Amino acid sequence: MQNFVMIVARHWVVSLLLASVIVMLAVGFWPQASPVEVAVAHIGPMQVTLEEEGRTRLRHRYLITAPVAGMASRVTLRVGDPVVSGQPLLDILPLASSILDPRSRVLAEAEVAAAKAALQAAAQRVQAAQAALVFADNELARLRALLQRQLIAADEVEHATMEATRLQAEWRSAKFQVEVAQYELQARQAVVDASSLQAKPAVDERLPIVAPITGRVLRVEADFQRPVMLGEPLLEVGDPTALEVAVDLLSADAVGVKPGMAVLLQRWGGDAPLAGQVTTIEPIGFTKVSALGVEEQRVWVIVAITSPAQAWERLGDGYRVEAAFVLWQSDAVLQVPASSLFRYQDGWAVFGIEAGRAVRRLVVTGQRNGRSAQVLAGISAGETIVDHPAENLQAGTRVEARVLEKQSY
Repeated sequence: MQNFVMIVARHWVVSLLLASVIVMLAVGFWPQASPVEVAVAHIGPMQVTLEEEGRTRLRHRYLITAPVAGMASRVTLRVGDPVVSGQPLLDILPLASSILDPRSRVLAEAEVAAAKAALQAAAQRVQAAQAALVFADNELARLRALLQRQLIAADEVEHATMEATRLQAEWRSAKFQVEVAQYELQARQAVVDASSLQAKPAVDERLPIVAPITGRVLRVEADFQRPVMLGEPLLEVGDPTALEVAVDLLSADAVGVKPGMAVLLQRWGGDAPLAGQVTTIEPIGFTKVSALGVEEQRVWVIVAITSPAQAWERLGDGYRVEAAFVLWQSDAVLQVPASSLFRYQDGWAVFGIEAGRAVRRLVVTGQRNGRSAQVLAGISAGETIVDHPAENLQAGTRVEARVLEKQSY
């Protein structure tokens, strides 16, 4: 021992270096605290939403078509011009009636004669039905008098009543057939009169086309004078103050949406989201091919904008919006970042921090959105938990907390 002390005394520099190396090795191999990001479980408002892209559309739009064939005048209105209900938009000069050739004229006159005969036959059926009805009414009155004197059974009166009712219906039907026959006769006679060689030329009467509602012009098919056919589109008008949003959802997501559900309309171009409400969920789905080439079954969901009109007056028809359907919401929810949860056994868990070490906590979760998760049991408000735990983090590991500047959940 004395020799060892003398050696150390003689070589104290070497001894000091050796001790330093031993200390450095001990410090290097000593378990270090793992740096972790932490968050605090807190109570606050929470929403679970379903987001999908939608398009605005006018609730009331009218496609104005040509009621007759003819020559349409030039349309002076432009897209976006305001119109008032009843305002003339354009007019149409109907085509002149064509003159029938001799053979067609003979056939038309024969149709007129047949229509007259049909009218006379219908009139005769009315007289016959009326006479039968009068007889049935008189017979019913006679049988009712005998029933009061108890000379006949009640069944005979019931049969007579049914017969009178049936004959009254036949009389009304016969009168209707007379009206139809009169209309047919007028139509056949109009063809003959309009195509007569001796007929005077018709007066140049233009048919005005007026706006059905107060709104704005949405589309003009043509702004020049041109011939049009019956039913040909002329222009389209609509009310821009009556907007709604049409959103196509996956059929599996649409099942969870209900009429009256609140909707947030975001990223439409304004400063704040607009409030909306589900009005209609169409009962028929359709197939749509996604950008990845996958066929999807989708359903149209219609959303009414409930925010004041002054807040979205810059919106127009066919504008893009992001609709967030509020599936669930609460004002006071104990929540943690969804990224702090991890699977453990058959449930979920988080890592808490006690005395600088990670502690596994089993939790019961509820609702979730993309950022937060509701905690029903397992931790309390104000507890510090590990966010984004590493896969190799174990219970009991020393950790060094790094608090984020701003929590995003």
